[in-house]
Amino acid sequence: MVASVLAALAAAGVVALAAVMYRRRGLGADDPEPSGATSGHTGAMLSALFLLCLAIAIVVPWTAADVARQNTYAESEAVVEAHWAAGRLPAPVGAQVRSGLEEYARFVIDQEWPLLASGRLSDEGWARLDQVRTQVASVRSEDTDVQEAKAVVLEQLRNLSEARRLRGADARTRPPAALLVMTVLTGVLVAAFPFMAGARPTGAAIVPLVVMAGLLGVGIYFVFDIVNVFDGGLGVRPDAFASALEELRRIPGGG
Repeated sequence: MVASVLAALAAAGVVALAAVMYRRRGLGADDPEPSGATSGHTGAMLSALFLLCLAIAIVVPWTAADVARQNTYAESEAVVEAHWAAGRLPAPVGAQVRSGLEEYARFVIDQEWPLLASGRLSDEGWARLDQVRTQVASVRSEDTDVQEAKAVVLEQLRNLSEARRLRGADARTRPPAALLVMTVLTGVLVAAFPFMAGARPTGAAIVPLVVMAGLLGVGIYFVFDIVNVFDGGLGVRPDAFASALEELRRIPGGG
């Protein structure tokens, strides 16, 4: 942040120095008009800078939302695969594991998902997974089929835990605060620039300026609305877990 401020001050200093040097040497010509070269160049650059900041501020959450959505589907798929494999475990552990996985999916949808908007996971979710893992680890059998099923369930639980960690990391993903500040600042400057350049739009000329300012405000609102990948306009919904629960009901002996 300090480096960016120093860079801005250095750039402003270069412009001020160039203006003083040109005036002292009698170079160039005065440019007081709102439609002059200085205003036209500055306005175009401000617009370009705003569009750049706006594009980055939208692309970053959009990409993060796509990644988060893929991670939730990977997590829900691990729930389904573990549920399938748990059917080969001996009673009563197999039924307990299946029930625990179904309860975990419902817990994520009903209780944990709202917490993701604040960037955190629930400790209870981890406790539920640990309980299921403990139940599977307690299985002791010389049967090869049971041992294979146990290994598969444990592997899917590891995949599930990893996908859950990624979901927690996705919930904490935010665009840089400086980028959001720059988006707002450049948007305000673009809207106010005609007045800063000395123009006084009146009558019908004020209409497009008002429309532009309104659209800029909508764009900036949209940027802040999609900051969190689990909230707002691009928010990832628990559709993957809802689909997983439906599939669990179709598994023989399931839900």
